[in-house]
Amino acid sequence: MASTQIVSLSYQPLNLPLIEPFAIATGTQHQVENVVVQIQLEDGTIGLGEAAPFPAVSGETQESTLVVLQDSEKHLIGKDVKNWRTLAKELDKLAHDAPAARCGLEMAILDALCKHYQMPLYVFFGGVQMQLVTDLTITAGDEAHAATSAKSIVERGFSIIKVKTEGTDVDYDFRRIQAIHNAAPGAKLIIDGNCGYDLTRAQAFVHRASEVKIPVILFEQPLPRESWEDLALLATTCPFLIAADESARSASDVARLAHDRSASVVNIKLMKCGVLEALQMVALAQVHGLGLMIGGMVESILAMTFSAHFAAGIGGFDYIDLDTPLFIAEHPFSGGFEQAGEVLRLNPEVAGHGVTLASPLF
Repeated sequence: MASTQIVSLSYQPLNLPLIEPFAIATGTQHQVENVVVQIQLEDGTIGLGEAAPFPAVSGETQESTLVVLQDSEKHLIGKDVKNWRTLAKELDKLAHDAPAARCGLEMAILDALCKHYQMPLYVFFGGVQMQLVTDLTITAGDEAHAATSAKSIVERGFSIIKVKTEGTDVDYDFRRIQAIHNAAPGAKLIIDGNCGYDLTRAQAFVHRASEVKIPVILFEQPLPRESWEDLALLATTCPFLIAADESARSASDVARLAHDRSASVVNIKLMKCGVLEALQMVALAQVHGLGLMIGGMVESILAMTFSAHFAAGIGGFDYIDLDTPLFIAEHPFSGGFEQAGEVLRLNPEVAGHGVTLASPLF
């Protein structure tokens, strides 16, 4: 038996308290309801992954994720992690409609593979850099909450604020953005519509924000996922760069966005597609001259650190949105990226992603 063969697969619910609800246009998450995935190799190496289903985005739940992991177990036992691309393709066929579950498995497989060879994960992905600068998010809420949050974010050393808008009332959204700009005039803003606008409301919002010179550097997913033609139309007149998130779940989506010229930036979230598909999406975006953003669902330090290794290793990600660990009140992990204000630093001396369990789950 090869020392890199998988001998066991374990998984447990990961329920963590949030400091405040994580509200977006399509729904609100009141606590983390993810799943920790652990694989063990024949030589004793342990690999950890995290599946972070977000029902409002993908329809996946913690319960459905656990079912997929149970079904995957018999397929993975005895397989060699050195063949991770083949395994990822097989998992895609086995559970195509469960990308978060697949992602958790791919994370654990690659963590184990890199640990076996004593290689930091960012080196595996290309070794371009070890440091990233992230934004910090203001979730959906009222003007007072937005202004208070903006002031606090800047005081904590962040220069880029991501703002969740609701999209149904343009005047309300604009007042919140204006309140944030007034409270933190030096901050750059990423506006995340999470599919909440239609074309008319998106155009009205863009007009009002540009008229008073709000420093918006990115308008992320203003329209519903399938509004391809409207998104292309919006892109022809929008003075802000448009980023695709929900509309970019696969390499074929990226190809369509590039063909339609409907987005300038693609938000890569590993939970939307899995690691292998994300690599293909990045390659296509680069070929077509699209900018890169790294983001995530509501993820702990484990999955966020994996994504940091992915983006830093590949390089060229202009927009970093890896802030959800700051919304989590407590977690059972140790290690992961070190954060000082907006700067995330990876540990070059640790193999794999560097996150381990501080308290036992298995």
